[in-house]
Amino acid sequence: MGNKSLTLIGLGPMGQAMVNTYLDNGYQVTVWNRTAAKAEPLVARGAVLAPTVEEALAANELVVLSLTDYDAVYAVLEPAAGSLSGKVVANLTSDTPEKAREAAAWAAKHGAKHLTGGVQVPPPLIGKPGSSTYYSGPKDVFDAHEEALKVLTEADHRGEDAGLAAMYYQAQMTIFWTSMLSFYQALALGQANGVTAQDLLPYAKMQFAMMPHFLDLYAQHVDTASYPGDVDRLAMGAASIDHVTHTHADAGVNTTLLDAVSAIFHAGMDKGFAENSFSSLIEILKKQAG
Repeated sequence: MGNKSLTLIGLGPMGQAMVNTYLDNGYQVTVWNRTAAKAEPLVARGAVLAPTVEEALAANELVVLSLTDYDAVYAVLEPAAGSLSGKVVANLTSDTPEKAREAAAWAAKHGAKHLTGGVQVPPPLIGKPGSSTYYSGPKDVFDAHEEALKVLTEADHRGEDAGLAAMYYQAQMTIFWTSMLSFYQALALGQANGVTAQDLLPYAKMQFAMMPHFLDLYAQHVDTASYPGDVDRLAMGAASIDHVTHTHADAGVNTTLLDAVSAIFHAGMDKGFAENSFSSLIEILKKQAG
């Protein structure tokens, strides 16, 4: 059994869920938050409130951060940077991959080791089966603290590059937010035609249930940079998205999202991909050479 003590900085809903989970699992948790009153229920359960960031850092080797963004990380840690030496910072704050890499370099400059974390679940699912967090950074550091990190969620180490956990997290969020917007777009069309969200719900679920087949097929296309038009053709897809956009416009529904999708389809057509698969649109979206 490893050392069952750590420090957690940041007591928003996610941070509070994390502290409660650690307390439930017999950990001694030192906490700090800019608004100390947020710690009162946790202190009542056995957490220790550090009066300063320096004292919070001094209390334990493992320091878990749950803050709004990396600007908040620096706002909290920079004044106490002299207390970072020898610490392992598990930074579960959401931000960009580049900012994660910069934070890892900054931590190293002050003698600390940095693990980037991307939590894949909302606060109510912390500590629950099936939850997971992406991690990246030094594998030996991850291995040394994996037991403590897995109290919160399953821990999926994605590589040594500090930015990878943030990249995986933001990739997942890209899918989530755009998928949810497409759902709302469909519901808006339904409402305009007197159909409720509950009426459309089983058909939306059916559509999402079909997606793994397409994901498997198109991931293979993208990794091989081969976009055969044997199953689908972009020309057909471009005509379909035009029909979709016109349907929403005729119903008086906002078409901002659909206009953006249509623009990408037609950019692919302009590139000569009409007879290729819909997956050829990766060539429009991906980072261009040079």
